[in-house]
Amino acid sequence: MTDVLTAPVIDLLDRYDRPGPRYTSYPTAVEFHEQVGESTYRDALARANATPEKPLSVYAHLPFCEERCSYCGCNVVITKHRDVAQRYLDYLDKEIDLLAAHLPDRRQVSQMHWGGGTPTYHTAGELERVFEGIGRHFAFTPDAEIGIEVDPRVTSVEQLTRLRTLGFNRLSLGVQDFDPKVQEAVNRVQSYELTRDCVTAGRALGYRSTNLDLIYGLPYQTVEGFRRTLELVLTIRPDRVAVYSFAFVPWIRAHMKHLPAESLPEPRVKLELLALAIEAFSAAGYRHIGMDHFALPDDELARAIDRHSLHRNFMGYTVQSAQDMVALGVSGIGDLQGTFVQNVKKLTEYYAALEHGRFPVERGYALDADDVIRRHVITELMCNAHLDVARVERMFGIRFRDYFGAEVGELTGTDSPATDGLVRLTDDALEVTPVGRLFIRNVCMVFDRYLRARTAAAQPVFSRTV
Repeated sequence: MTDVLTAPVIDLLDRYDRPGPRYTSYPTAVEFHEQVGESTYRDALARANATPEKPLSVYAHLPFCEERCSYCGCNVVITKHRDVAQRYLDYLDKEIDLLAAHLPDRRQVSQMHWGGGTPTYHTAGELERVFEGIGRHFAFTPDAEIGIEVDPRVTSVEQLTRLRTLGFNRLSLGVQDFDPKVQEAVNRVQSYELTRDCVTAGRALGYRSTNLDLIYGLPYQTVEGFRRTLELVLTIRPDRVAVYSFAFVPWIRAHMKHLPAESLPEPRVKLELLALAIEAFSAAGYRHIGMDHFALPDDELARAIDRHSLHRNFMGYTVQSAQDMVALGVSGIGDLQGTFVQNVKKLTEYYAALEHGRFPVERGYALDADDVIRRHVITELMCNAHLDVARVERMFGIRFRDYFGAEVGELTGTDSPATDGLVRLTDDALEVTPVGRLFIRNVCMVFDRYLRARTAAAQPVFSRTV
């Protein structure tokens, strides 16, 4: 048993291991609806354009992969036919131009991230084409974070060199697990050497930050096997590490039905895998960031934790405070002027909308005043494990204990997160304890006014919190 996974913590599993959101957004994407569509997005862009001094965040979705990883919950297009991807880039250009036309005065970008899919499915020339399409209209701030997800199995030094020349300064590599049996089970066979060499090449080219993604809770993972994976990752010593809980949602992602459910670790083992990661990275000098990230102490994320100034959006944890994020490509989710908008997921629908000069928006959500308050509370807890109660009261003109009377009772009553040692609530702050971080999603669920109705539904929606 690890130092983190004590007997009292194990006893909490029965109470807290239940379905719940990851809170990439609040309200979560399951609340999005089709009444928020293209016209709503145009209105939000007009409001956003009225503040030209504020920089934007930009996300671009490049959905293509040659093979599907069976753990993947992303919107991907599996094809070896490169002409399909070429056509997609033509329409991505159209969307970029359409977006720029609606933001004639707001062209500064402080954060950009390309995800997928596998962005490096595309050739170096195609990646340059996408970057130049964005660069025709938008300019990057001097300290902009410009990141891309790369798959070491298909990423060449030529691609890394071209991307660095263009201005990319952050790399994110998927690893998940180095255990061969686990890799075979999830259809992601990727050697330690290949991963290490990709990171080494990126550092030599001058990328200022490299992130490795791990997943715990995958089929056939064991404590000893995952410990070996952590040891190998630490020899690479990435600047940042993300350790995600496997979201087993076969009712949403049909390809997950092929994973043998009996091979998934039991909740206690899964929690021990997380505890191993926390202890391994903490012992190696990393800081625990937000819910599931780790960063070296001189990393910007680590410094932001000390200032309680960490931010979070659909691209992950960041120090950039850009409040408006626009998304490009199929399934991309933008967050603009109090409105979430999500693009269609099918290529044919994406192409048809752009052919007619329309944004390819499928659905979204317009936040009301209560949503904005709760979003701030949940985001602060997810990012900084700390909520400045007095600041919330000043920002929103409320008395915290009155506005959140029911929530305070749920947090601090009998058999509550407070009595279980997960949180401490004073007049000044709500603090999440180190043990509470293991159950941070559960703490945030207390403030989610939509969740009770969702929990009562017969059909499962969210993955389990542990």
